[in-house]
Amino acid sequence: MAIARYPTVVLDCPDPAALADFYAAMLDWKVEPGDDWVDIRADYGQGISFQQVKDYTPPDWPGQQQPQQFHLDVVVDDLDTAEQAVLELGATKHDHQPGTTFRVFLDPAGHPFCLCQS
Repeated sequence: MAIARYPTVVLDCPDPAALADFYAAMLDWKVEPGDDWVDIRADYGQGISFQQVKDYTPPDWPGQQQPQQFHLDVVVDDLDTAEQAVLELGATKHDHQPGTTFRVFLDPAGHPFCLCQS
């Protein structure tokens, strides 16, 4: 018996509204604003939350001085088209690209995420 409907991932960041706007635009989800906590939600209920952290330090990937601890994989139909879109939204393509069926980016707060070919 499940005790919860679905999990929500929470990302630490310096500016929850800005990071929520980035992911909401990338995923076409709705923003539920707040002050130091902002949620984004899909129409079917799944979501990601963003919480403000004072003195936030982004992960150092692929190094482990500041480990990434987690990352998001976003499945896309076309890597080139998706890459252009996330770059326009404010992502940065990471110099280290360890595979050919996915690409590694950093969101505006420095969290690694991957665009993965479907």
